[in-house]
Amino acid sequence: MELNADFAQRVLVRSDSLDWTASPMPGVDRRMLDRIGDEVARATSIVRYAPGSQFSAHTHTGGEEFIVLEGVFQDEHGDYPAGTYVRNPPTTAHTPGAAEGCTIFVKLWQFDPDDRTQFRMDMASDLTEVAPGITAKTLHKDPREHVRYVALAPGATLAEAPSGGAEVLVIKGALRESGDTLSKGDWLRLPEGAPLSLTGSDDGAAVWIKTGHLPYAQAPAA
Repeated sequence: MELNADFAQRVLVRSDSLDWTASPMPGVDRRMLDRIGDEVARATSIVRYAPGSQFSAHTHTGGEEFIVLEGVFQDEHGDYPAGTYVRNPPTTAHTPGAAEGCTIFVKLWQFDPDDRTQFRMDMASDLTEVAPGITAKTLHKDPREHVRYVALAPGATLAEAPSGGAEVLVIKGALRESGDTLSKGDWLRLPEGAPLSLTGSDDGAAVWIKTGHLPYAQAPAA
């Protein structure tokens, strides 16, 4: 399966408008944003766990990165409330679920194969002012990518020329980009060489941003 697999194109997906599709596990549904592969895939998705649902135990051969958007995600390592950012690199394993239900934004098979740095953090704590009306926090940075949480005050503009493309998920509020208004749940991917310019709306916005990673996009090894 290929979905939004041309990384030379700008893609804007309003995830809240997509239908939920069932995963192989009962009670776990997803909205696919991009995908290369079938059940084992380089994939970006919104995943919803119904109360009491659980995935079977599995190992992350290609790594897993996710944000808890709503509810509390759980596994044998602990509870992850909304606002938590998690990186589970290749070779890590767990049994995920949600006793009360949750929704996450998740990326699979997009790690450096040699990455072994596993962590979780609260995205919105300890932000630093980086420009007037803009506060930010680096969540992860390595030679392949830079991942941040950025809060924009009303009218504040983050303008960059990122190398290696950019990906944006609106966590809360709304913003403007290239004539489009992006609201909570909207996902934007910009190709390598495209400028990134985000302006907070009347109520401001908070976004997750990843840059630099698109040149490494590929399907999982067979």
